Parts: sequence; structure tokens; C-alpha cells
Amino acid sequence: MRTFIFRATSTLLLTLAMSPAFAQQSLPVKQLTAGMFVIQAEIASTEEQRETGLMNRKEMGQNNGMLFVFDRPAGYCMWMKNTLLPLSVAFMDNEGVILNIEEMLPQTETNHCTVKPARYALEMNAEWFKRKNIKPGTKIDVLKP
Repeated sequence: MRTFIFRATSTLLLTLAMSPAFAQQSLPVKQLTAGMFVIQAEIASTEEQRETGLMNRKEMGQNNGMLFVFDRPAGYCMWMKNTLLPLSVAFMDNEGVILNIEEMLPQTETNHCTVKPARYALEMNAEWFKRKNIKPGTKIDVLKP
């Protein structure tokens, strides 16, 4: 009987570990600032983390988001396949200055791209940047320890 329980538990843990929600819970969280606004951002810095992003999430805290960290500045695009939440994405340069902000509808494959080479992309709940009056040219403190 113990062997069965162990195997069942191991299978459950393996299944949970492979699920997107479990994998996302293990991402590091970093505090960012945009003027007077504080953001709790999960950091997606590997290719696998960036590919999964906020997929399959049903909710996200009001000032929570996900910061995508790319290896080098380049042209990047985001899409919303398997993403259930409407989101805003701010593409930023190497210094954290917002280049452009795009609104993204859930479960679509429309590309939302940076207008210039970007190093970061910050996804927040839909219209978060608009509600906070944060526009291109605003600096997000992405390098804060």
C-alpha cells in the first residue's frame, strides 16, 4: 500500500511540476517602480519562461505583472495564445525607457511588436499603463536590486 501511495504522490507532484501554473509560481519576483507606482513583477528570463508567460492564468493582482528579460536588444513581438487575461505590454529599451505600449486581447495570435529594439517587455493587466498615465518615454526602474 505504501508503494502505491508513494507512486500516486510522485505522479501527482510530477503532474503539478509540469503544469504551467506550477512552473509560473516558481519564477522570481522583483519589485519595479514606474514613478510613484510599485509593481510586483515575475521575471521571465529564460526562453521557456518567456514562451509560457502568463498563459492559462485566470487572474492577476492589480499591481502585479511579468517582466520579460531578453538576452539583447532586438525587435520582439508578443501574442496571446492560451492567455486568458486581457493585457497591456510595455516594450522598453536597455535603460527601461518605454518605447511603445500595446493592448492585447486574450486568446489571440495577433502580433504586438516593439517599434525599436527592446531589451524588456512588461505585461500588466489591460489598460494598467493608461490608468496610471504612463506613456512612451516613461522610465520603469527595471534594474533596481
